[in-house]
Amino acid sequence: MRRHVIIGRLGEEDKTRVPKARDEVASTLQLVAGKRLDHGIGHALADLNALHLTPSEIGADILVVAAHVHAADTRISRSTESQDAWTREIRLVVPVSDPALWAVAAPILVRALNFLTGDKWDVGFRKRAKGYAKLVPAAAPDLIPVPFDGVSLFSGGLDSLIGAIDSLSAGETPLLVSHAGEGLVSKSQEQCFDGLKAAYKSSVFDRLRVWMNFDSGLVEDVGSEGTTRGRSFLFFSLGVAAGTALGRDFVLKVPENGLIALNVPLDRLRLGALSTRTTHPFYMARWNDLLRALGIGGKVENPYWDRTKGEMVAECANPTLLKQLAPLSVSCSSPTKGRWTKKPQGHCGYCLPCLIRRASLRGKDSTIYGVPDLKAATLDTKQAEGQQVRSFQIAIARLSKHPGLAKVLIHKPGPLYDYPDRHNSLADVYRRGLEEVGCLLNGVRAEPS
Repeated sequence: MRRHVIIGRLGEEDKTRVPKARDEVASTLQLVAGKRLDHGIGHALADLNALHLTPSEIGADILVVAAHVHAADTRISRSTESQDAWTREIRLVVPVSDPALWAVAAPILVRALNFLTGDKWDVGFRKRAKGYAKLVPAAAPDLIPVPFDGVSLFSGGLDSLIGAIDSLSAGETPLLVSHAGEGLVSKSQEQCFDGLKAAYKSSVFDRLRVWMNFDSGLVEDVGSEGTTRGRSFLFFSLGVAAGTALGRDFVLKVPENGLIALNVPLDRLRLGALSTRTTHPFYMARWNDLLRALGIGGKVENPYWDRTKGEMVAECANPTLLKQLAPLSVSCSSPTKGRWTKKPQGHCGYCLPCLIRRASLRGKDSTIYGVPDLKAATLDTKQAEGQQVRSFQIAIARLSKHPGLAKVLIHKPGPLYDYPDRHNSLADVYRRGLEEVGCLLNGVRAEPS
C-alpha cells in the first residue's frame, strides 16, 4: 500500500511548494491547458455562458474539487495501492477562491467522500495562483431573466428520464445536467433529450453536458481504477455549479428509485465494489451540509426516495411519452460488457440495475437484453448471469419469512439518522421494491453449475 497526494496546479507558473510526507506519492493535476481550464471545466463554464448562466466562484471551485476527486478515484488503482484491495489513502491539495471558507467545510467533504468511496480521504486547500483569482468570465449585461427554475441530473437512465418528464409535465423549466461518459450512455442522453424537446416544444428547458477525463499516466507507474465509486460526486458537483448560476435559491433534483438509493446488500457477499452509495440518504444529507457551509442557497433532493422503480413508471405524468422513450434509456451497470462475450452491447439483462428495470417495465418492456428470457434455462450462479438473480432470490426469501427485518436491514448500508421521520417509509419502499423484483423472478432458476 502507498499513500497518495494529488496536487492541483493552475498553470505552469504555479510552483507554490506543497509539503508532503515521506511515505506519500505526489502527483500533479495540471488544471490549465494553454490558456484554458482543462478536464472539461473550461468547456462547462463556456457552455454555461452560452446559456447566459454565470456560476459563482464557489461554484467554479466545486468543479475544481470534483476534478481532483474524479482524477484520484479513476487514476489510483485499488488493487495495487491499498492493503485490502479496496481502501486507498488519498490526500488532495486544491486551489480555491476562498481557502478559509473551504477549510470550514472540509470535514463535511471528507465525511461524504469516505462514505461514498470507502477510502480514507484528506482534503486541504490553498489560494489560487496569481492570475487565476477569477475563473468565471464576467457576465455581459442581460435583460432577459434566467428561464430555468431548477436543475435536474440527467444520466440517460430510466429514472432520470421519468424525473425530466414529470418536471416538464408539471410546467417546470429544468436545466438538465449530464456527464458525457461512454458512447452508449452519451447516445442515450442525446436521444432521450431530443425526444423530450420534440414532446415539449413550448418549453425552453435545456441541458449542460460535461466531459471530464484524465490521462492514464496521471499517477506515474500506477494503473487506472474501474470501480469509479466517486462518480456521483462529479455528477452532483456539475449540478450544484450550474445551480449557483440561476441567481436564486435552487433545488438540484437527483431522480432515483428508493430501492436503488438505499442499496441494501442483497447478501453477505455484496460488499466493496458492489455496494454503491451514490444516492444514499446519508450521502445526500452531507451534500446539503456542504452547501450550507459554503453559503450556497441550494439543496439536493431525491423526489422519488419513497417510490419503487415500478411505481415511478406507473405514476409517470406522461405514460405515452415514457413508453416511446424508455427503450432509448440505459440502466445497465456496464452497457459495453457485451463486446467481450460477443453479445449485443446495451442491457445485459442480469445485473442488479437491469433486473430492477425489467421488474419495473414488466408487460411493457421493449428493451433488448443480452439474456432475453431469464426462464429459458437455469442460470449459473458461478457466472455473472446468475449471481445477482440468486442474490435477489435469497434476499426476497429472507424478507418473506421475516418481514420485520426490513426495518433493520435498511440501516445496513449507512446511517439514516438525518431522516428519523422516514424510517417506516424507507422500510416499506425496500419491501415493495424486493416484491417487485420477486414477481419478475418467479419461476427463474439459478444454481451453481
